Amino acid sequence: MLNLLAYITWNVSPEMFSIGPISVRWYGLLFASAFIFGYKVMQWVYKQENKPVSDVEQLTVYMILGTVIGARLGHCLFYNPDFYLSNPLEILKVWKGGLASHGAAIGIITSLYFFAKKKKVTPLWILDRIVIVVASGGFFIRLGNLFNSEIIGKPAEVPWAFIFTRVDNIPRHPAQLYESIAAFIVFLILFFLYKNKRDKWNDGFLFGMFLVLIFTFRFFVEFLKEVQSGFEAEMILDMGQLLSIPFVILGIIFIVRSFKKGKSMEGKVSTKKAAS
Repeated sequence: MLNLLAYITWNVSPEMFSIGPISVRWYGLLFASAFIFGYKVMQWVYKQENKPVSDVEQLTVYMILGTVIGARLGHCLFYNPDFYLSNPLEILKVWKGGLASHGAAIGIITSLYFFAKKKKVTPLWILDRIVIVVASGGFFIRLGNLFNSEIIGKPAEVPWAFIFTRVDNIPRHPAQLYESIAAFIVFLILFFLYKNKRDKWNDGFLFGMFLVLIFTFRFFVEFLKEVQSGFEAEMILDMGQLLSIPFVILGIIFIVRSFKKGKSMEGKVSTKKAAS
């Protein structure tokens, strides 16, 4: 028989406080914190590279739209398409919950493409820097999922298992915490690579690193998570894993291309020196 006293009882309310009909939720606070922190980081990046800091405000708007629209459409179309295609107005009801990180990734890439086009910079220049912010955002948002007692893990007997009392009394892997910590580690790695060695990396390297690190971890952590939709129960790999594979492959492609570009540039420099 399991000793429930050995585990962490998680009975935190999703609401911080209420004032009349208005309630302030932990998830909303953490979601907003992700963009505020990201805004500050991108301001610092633009100052480092002598870019107009005023552009960061527009970039933030593009990011918010890309994140919310992409994450919502991703959840609706990846995890419950029959319901949402039959009830399209339900897609607009974001307050009911339901955001998918893979959809957010697609939405962010798409919105940044249009931002880069508007500002006449290469999309990869933006992507190599914005992934630092996106990784930090994953840290905040997965903490929000923890406060909501959602995206829970499978039953576990590890000492750090959580009992999500709003769900059941079964000790489970705190999958949200795993992903939050992983996102923070990826943020530190990307920030270090940018701050100390950005002149050594060619376009697309940091973007590729982000995709490989985040979605490789996502692939494996899915083995410890409960499925989010009933149809996934019969699948060998769940939807989160199937969606992660293309992102990992894409990341590898960008990393390889960045190294090939570096060798190509070195070859051109060597040829010029030899000719002179």
